[in-house]
Amino acid sequence: MPRLSEVIAALENLWPAQRAESWDAVGTVVGDPDQEVGRVLFAVDPVQEIVDEAVKLGAGLLVTHHPLYLRGTTTVAASTFKGRVVHTLIKNDIALHVAHTNADTADPGVSDALAGALDLRVLRPLVPDATDPQGRRGLGRVCEPDHPLTVRELAERAARCLPATAQGIRVAGDPEAVVRTVAVSGGSGDSLFDDVRAAGVDAFLTADLRHHPASEARAHSPLALLDAAHWATEWPWCELAAAQLDEISDRHGWDLRVHVSKTVTDPWTAHAASTATTSPSGAPN
Repeated sequence: MPRLSEVIAALENLWPAQRAESWDAVGTVVGDPDQEVGRVLFAVDPVQEIVDEAVKLGAGLLVTHHPLYLRGTTTVAASTFKGRVVHTLIKNDIALHVAHTNADTADPGVSDALAGALDLRVLRPLVPDATDPQGRRGLGRVCEPDHPLTVRELAERAARCLPATAQGIRVAGDPEAVVRTVAVSGGSGDSLFDDVRAAGVDAFLTADLRHHPASEARAHSPLALLDAAHWATEWPWCELAAAQLDEISDRHGWDLRVHVSKTVTDPWTAHAASTATTSPSGAPN
């Protein structure tokens, strides 16, 4: 079995920490470099439910997309929910490694996995990484379907192909408009509207779209917006990342078992559809 330091070196080669945004917190959070690792679990969120799953699995390493501590802290007391995560990891000899914005911009990265889940062909990065001479790294991806789709059909494909969540897929725009090119970005994407408009695509699929940015984007152009759950747009990366580590393990002859958590850690748990009635006060629902 490989040592943790060997596995981390392989992960750092896939997603170098220096390519993360300056505000980000990536890399190894917990773990002894000399410990042996036999099982690895990939997940989006480093929450207690996932850590308990890693314990049950007998994993020696948990790799998550989201950081545990994005900002500084003064305590890891088990009375806090993040402190309890740290205590559980250490007590069970489980390391935690985070690949966040360095995985977003990687080649392949989070948005490549999202495009793959939606059966879209990647054309180029939405926001290219200026340090990549090949022009393959960067935020988001500009893609095309194998044949033109309506916005409704694209939304139905996303609802069918992405992990099920309470939110499903929200749509802004004409459901019958034709989509020949689409930009995708895993996670929160409404900071990318200028880049999406510059790309000249017909639709933009991402997550966490807020009212005002979405409203302004629709006022600028007929761009269709598809808003999925944050967790659902990033979970496909876990399968991609696990496959990458599997290939590395085979190449090095490591006795490593790689797993992907199927646990849904999206915080929203239910959805009630609005009805077309009018409230007693006269305001539309």
